[in-house]
Amino acid sequence: QVQLVESGGGLVQAGGSLRVSCAASGLTFSYYVMGWFRQAPGKEREFVAAISRSGGGTYYTDSVKGRFTISRDNAKNTVYLQMNSLKPEDTAVYYCAAVRDYSDTIYYTKSVYRYWGQGTQVTVSS
Repeated sequence: QVQLVESGGGLVQAGGSLRVSCAASGLTFSYYVMGWFRQAPGKEREFVAAISRSGGGTYYTDSVKGRFTISRDNAKNTVYLQMNSLKPEDTAVYYCAAVRDYSDTIYYTKSVYRYWGQGTQVTVSS
């Protein structure tokens, strides 16, 4: 079965950096658009970033543009989210998600994603 396993979360001071990873198994990774979402306490899960099948296209929510970078390694079945200049408002559980794609599209709508990981906690202290 399909599994997405996030890792790399933790506690970091404001202004610091962190990289979270998501290892996928049970699917042909290069066929899937990958996304990162986050959910803070008491808030809905929101889109953060997504990357196309090839890795040639990326898309970010406005609040993380210029600070976060999504990338993927299709040979390792892994997607990454490099987070720099972290702010306390970035504190959340970060989830990776996957959706099968037949072109080179990027999706930012939560409902289209088929598979989800269990999440990894990122806490940014002020």
